[in-house]
Amino acid sequence: MKRKHFYEYLNYNNADLFTLVWLPHKEGKFPTVIFRSPYVDNLQGWEEEEICSLKYEEAEKWLDHGYAYVYQHCRGRGKSTGDCIPYINERSDGLHLHNWIRAQSFYNGELFLCGESYTAAVHEVVAPYAEDIKGAVLHVMDPFRYNGFYRNGFFKVGLHGGWYTGMYKQKTMPDKGYDPAMFDMLPLSDYTEKVFGEREKNFDDALKHPDKNDPYWKTPKMGADYYKALCDTDVPLLLTTGWYDIFTGGIFDWWHNMTPKTRKNCALGVHAYDHGGRGDGEPILFENGSLHDICPQYYIKWFEHIRGKADCPFEKGKITYFNSFGDRWFCDDFRESGNVKVIPLGNGEKTYVYDPKEKAYKFPGGLSCNFEGNTWQPKIDRDDVITLYTDEFAEDISVKGKIKLKLTVKTDCPDTCFYVRMSLCKAEGDYGIRDDIQQISNFDKDYIPGNEITIDYEFDPHCFVIHKGEKLRLDISSAARCLYVKHTNNKGLYSEQTDTRVANNTVILDKSEIELPIR
Repeated sequence: MKRKHFYEYLNYNNADLFTLVWLPHKEGKFPTVIFRSPYVDNLQGWEEEEICSLKYEEAEKWLDHGYAYVYQHCRGRGKSTGDCIPYINERSDGLHLHNWIRAQSFYNGELFLCGESYTAAVHEVVAPYAEDIKGAVLHVMDPFRYNGFYRNGFFKVGLHGGWYTGMYKQKTMPDKGYDPAMFDMLPLSDYTEKVFGEREKNFDDALKHPDKNDPYWKTPKMGADYYKALCDTDVPLLLTTGWYDIFTGGIFDWWHNMTPKTRKNCALGVHAYDHGGRGDGEPILFENGSLHDICPQYYIKWFEHIRGKADCPFEKGKITYFNSFGDRWFCDDFRESGNVKVIPLGNGEKTYVYDPKEKAYKFPGGLSCNFEGNTWQPKIDRDDVITLYTDEFAEDISVKGKIKLKLTVKTDCPDTCFYVRMSLCKAEGDYGIRDDIQQISNFDKDYIPGNEITIDYEFDPHCFVIHKGEKLRLDISSAARCLYVKHTNNKGLYSEQTDTRVANNTVILDKSEIELPIR
């Protein structure tokens, strides 16, 4: 028998927000779990009762445990009116929904928040949390806004570029004709005017601030207040990410930035896969590699534990993580042992020509910084990509932590960049591990062309086993098409640059090395 349900359009701040409620099939007051989503445009033409029926299957598992289920279309998406502008209205709309629930006869005084990616972001932005919010499950979403836009000063075309473009005013501006190549335009500061047909101040402002330490990213507008509140909350948070999530590094940073009091009451789970968490499309499907494999419905169990009705699905104050190719789970504080294996990159030097006007190689998979997760890495036969291999490993080695790379380079331009991608060479193919990008000006703003300089890379955390007879592969270039904007080989704010120059970039191998953190 289907449970009781109803829907309403909550009128707030010049929008009608479609809100659906399913209730357990009994009288009384209930703890309430909240979901809010912008990914509902396919439902825009549906009748309301059709949507109610569609959501019943998802709601049923919550109803079976005695929860009321509240589901809302975000502003400007699906059945809700208004304009969708990423992040801008989510705090006020979310708080309005909370207050509406508090006034309902079915509400028992306990709110629970659940979502993944942007549907988790809509819950993060309402922090600091009110006293009746008793717990949250926040999947694969880093609350530090900078990490969505940038990596070491490089705009992430493969993450916020296409995503933000698609999100912006999607109901009233659905056909933007987006192509990742649009981010090659110079100056990039003209992007919103040319693609949206209007200036979008929030996006334009972000383009002016590529530095992670810029005070801009510490303002309330960019989420600094709620990030601080999430690092010092009494609400038990269950966070999840994956080794190939788009926010892996940022979620680890969030965990380590929590106060000891907060972290003691929370848990972090790390699966083997990408943003989706189940291994779909990944090159290797690991046995028991997802959090769902080791603890089905762990998100419900997290809330049931808070309510004293179930054991905790993951140990609090710890990180539960999968050891890829070691095929087992660990639970600890993920501290590095201090043991490292240093691997020199070789002898001599290698030079290649980087011309920003040429079509760069498209490295497959976004790994831990962009969408598309992981995939097999084909061999590359291009003059503008250097491929290096380590010797085969003489014994099994378990890597745990942040792999580091020191790359000594030089160029004949006032600035340039070096993109690096590491893969593990296995019998079945080369399995992507990590990638990163840096520019010379991050290390020397007054660089003199022709001088040698050492660039330091620190990859996002990982845990995996390198088996005897396997080796590592390192690809080095100065561009990664569809992942990051191209460097122009000029100094200064990228979004305001109007021309490019050709660079002769050199890697000095005998002064460069990989540093593996050993478990």
